[in-house]
Amino acid sequence: MILTFGEIMLRINPEGFLRFRQALPGRMEVTFGGGEANVAASLSLFGNEVRFLTALPKNPIADALCGHLRNVGVDTKHIAWREDGRVGIYYLETGANQRSSTVVYDRSGSAAALAGPADYDFPAALRDVTWLHVTGITPAISENAFLATLQLVELAKAQGAQVSCDLNFRKKLWRWRSGTAPKALAEHCMSQILPHVDVLIANEEDASDVLDIHAEGTDVMDGRINAAAYELVARQIVERFPSIRYVAITLRESVSATHNNWGGMLYDVEQQRAFFSPLDAHGHYEPYEIRSIVDRVGGGDSFAAGVIHVLSAPANPHPDPQTAIRFAVAASALKHSVHGDFNYVTLSEVEALVKGMASGRVQR
Repeated sequence: MILTFGEIMLRINPEGFLRFRQALPGRMEVTFGGGEANVAASLSLFGNEVRFLTALPKNPIADALCGHLRNVGVDTKHIAWREDGRVGIYYLETGANQRSSTVVYDRSGSAAALAGPADYDFPAALRDVTWLHVTGITPAISENAFLATLQLVELAKAQGAQVSCDLNFRKKLWRWRSGTAPKALAEHCMSQILPHVDVLIANEEDASDVLDIHAEGTDVMDGRINAAAYELVARQIVERFPSIRYVAITLRESVSATHNNWGGMLYDVEQQRAFFSPLDAHGHYEPYEIRSIVDRVGGGDSFAAGVIHVLSAPANPHPDPQTAIRFAVAASALKHSVHGDFNYVTLSEVEALVKGMASGRVQR
């Protein structure tokens, strides 16, 4: 059983590429999403047994949210139900071409932000769990959420579960300690969680933002990625946190909001070697070109799910890192073609892309 822990929210966005000022007043699209729930959904759709843990208020909106998770096969039996708080919200304005996408958070006072360690039945939620996944998003919303995340990873490690963590730095969050800058608060808190982590997942700038570890020759704002430099980033992370066995990093080059180059790296500590995907015919790193992005939100979460899917497989106690990074990058590349937070792609679609079937031809 795989357990993911975090906040799931309402996602509210205008249709298509409309801006808020164009769409309001008017109709908006409402769905559900959140980093850890996105990972749970992907893993379940890949055929894994998955449980999701969060705190929610007792109301019909939260009931609908749980029904949405159950529809994709995720176990919601251990959710902490509260009389106070609310469902968190994020608003998304989808960018195009040279105009960036914009996210507005409305999460203060949510049930997940209010809930502390004592509000969860962690022993029950961890029953039969062999893998726990958390992120740096939930600890960023409140001190209570940070303390709950920290206690959960400690308990998971104590019972022998593997723990993965996606750094997921969000500069608009991490504001719950007055007088402490978001990056400083993130480093302080995540440095307490990471000693309990086996698999660290990050994007191309998380290590810089949270751990002050930089990839030489990379300028994310200019869309320049020096893929080879991330092996050194991974080595420096492992030196600081020796419990980590793998470091997985997405490598996104943003040509524009609707045109990205996409790949990833998985560093295996035991082999002291970095594995990249995708590769060209000569075995050199060559990212996927994604020229018509439908929705990039959840791309990193689908990557994390791909990594976990391969590394956690009980039938394969010694997973091949190259297989893991190929699968994770292919799954997350396909997510860019799917609207919404959840990655509704199948195992066969991911495996086909891994084998090079990237033309998008109609399957009859």
